[in-house]
Amino acid sequence: MTSRSALILAIASLIGLITLVWPLLLNDPTSTRVQPPFVFLALLPVVVAVVLAELAQGGLDPRVLAILGVLTAIDAVLRGISAGTGGVELVFFLIILAGRVYGPAFGFVLGCTSLFVSALVTAGVGPWLPYQMLCSAWIGLGAGLLPRAHGRAEIALLAAYGVVVSYLYGLLLNLQGWPLLAGVAIPGHHEQLAFDPAASLGENLVVFVKYTLITSTTSYDTMRAITTAVAITLLGAAVLTPLRRAARRATVTGSVSGRATEAVDVPSVG
Repeated sequence: MTSRSALILAIASLIGLITLVWPLLLNDPTSTRVQPPFVFLALLPVVVAVVLAELAQGGLDPRVLAILGVLTAIDAVLRGISAGTGGVELVFFLIILAGRVYGPAFGFVLGCTSLFVSALVTAGVGPWLPYQMLCSAWIGLGAGLLPRAHGRAEIALLAAYGVVVSYLYGLLLNLQGWPLLAGVAIPGHHEQLAFDPAASLGENLVVFVKYTLITSTTSYDTMRAITTAVAITLLGAAVLTPLRRAARRATVTGSVSGRATEAVDVPSVG
């Protein structure tokens, strides 16, 4: 990534984070319901599109774009097969491995495109899609920033990373939708689990943690973590090899071919 791309990426991530946590920053005792900031909701897809264009301009040559297209299509099929049923989710498996091989910028773009295309395939387009794209992009970005490791240590690192981000993904998406639910009641739990705009930040955080633990952490998020970790453990080494082989071919620069051409053009003597 260029420094400008990194700056735009940081700004986009900050805006995306604000669109997720904004209700927790409010404290309005006179309000009984929460209205989402439609300016932020409209701005987020535009910001994501600008980041994708900037990253593509900054270092994704035609061969890398071709790889991006192929991996996006494969990831869309993987998500269509798993469809998140019961938390079984295969979409992050390839995003993590590709981000590891091709770097944080590629991982960010693949996370966005994979969720977007798969949403079109599975009819999952809705107001939640920009948040899904951004959160999965962060997963690919983080995979490209992991420390160096080799062999079994690398697979163990990627599997552990997959477990962590699976829980974080569910946490962030819950944070996006939870404040908009009016009156959350879970069978067997008598306490109120809905967002209260009149409560303090600490009080709402406690309620949100309970809501997340009950509704997704012990079910969907755990199954997603198990699925991602098992897929990386069993197939990670086999998938990393062709990805790295393709990466070596895709990163050949023009200076190498230029020297080769120059050598061919040298006239013979005698």
